[in-house]
Amino acid sequence: MQSIRKRILEILKERGGASVSELAEELGMAPVSVRHHLDILQGQGLVTIPRVRRRRTVGRPQQVYTLTDAAIEQFPNNFRALTSVVLDEIKEVISPDELKEIFQRIAQRTAEEAPPPKERQTLEERLTEVVEFLGKKGYLPRWERSEEGDYLLHISNCPYAGVSEAHPELCQMDVTLTRLLLGTTPERLCHMAAGDLRCTYRIPARMNDSNAQT
Repeated sequence: MQSIRKRILEILKERGGASVSELAEELGMAPVSVRHHLDILQGQGLVTIPRVRRRRTVGRPQQVYTLTDAAIEQFPNNFRALTSVVLDEIKEVISPDELKEIFQRIAQRTAEEAPPPKERQTLEERLTEVVEFLGKKGYLPRWERSEEGDYLLHISNCPYAGVSEAHPELCQMDVTLTRLLLGTTPERLCHMAAGDLRCTYRIPARMNDSNAQT
C-alpha cells in the first residue's frame, strides 16, 4: 500500500476518526491531496464517513473519516499465536478424550446456529444453505457435483490457518461440523493443513436422516 495512505489508516486507527483538515495538518499536506487519498481508500472499502462533526465556530460541519472493519483487519494481531499457546496449555491439563469432547461441543454449538434442515429438502438445497452459512463464518466454501454422482464441498479459506497445522483437533472439529450440518459423514479428500490448496470433502449423494442435525 502507498505509504501516505498507510499513514492515513494509522492516524485514523490512533484517533478513532479524523477530518480532512486534521489529517492534512498531521501529514503536512494540502487538504486536496488528502481528499485524493481518502477517495482511493473509500473505493477500496477501507474508510467510511459515518458522522458529521459540527464546528464550534462558524463554518460548514466537518466530515469525520473512520476505518471500516476491513481496514481494522489489516493491522497486525496476535490471535493465532495466542490461540496456539492456549491450546498447548489446555493439552497439558486435560486428557485427549476430554479435549475431543470439548471440540465436539463447539462443533455442535456452531451447527445449532445454522438453519435446520427442512422436511423433504434435497441434498443440493441443503448444501446451498450450508455453503451460505459457512461463508458467513469465513470458510469461503462452494459445492459441486462430482463425476461419480456424489457431491464435493470445497473450503478455500481456513479460519484456523497457522494454528491447525500443530493442532489437528481443529480440523476434526470441522469434519464434525460438516457431519452435523449435512447429516452424513464426509470423506476428506484434500487438506490445507497438509499443504493442499483447499479442503475438499466428498458428500454421499443421499443424506442419512438419522445423522441429521438436531
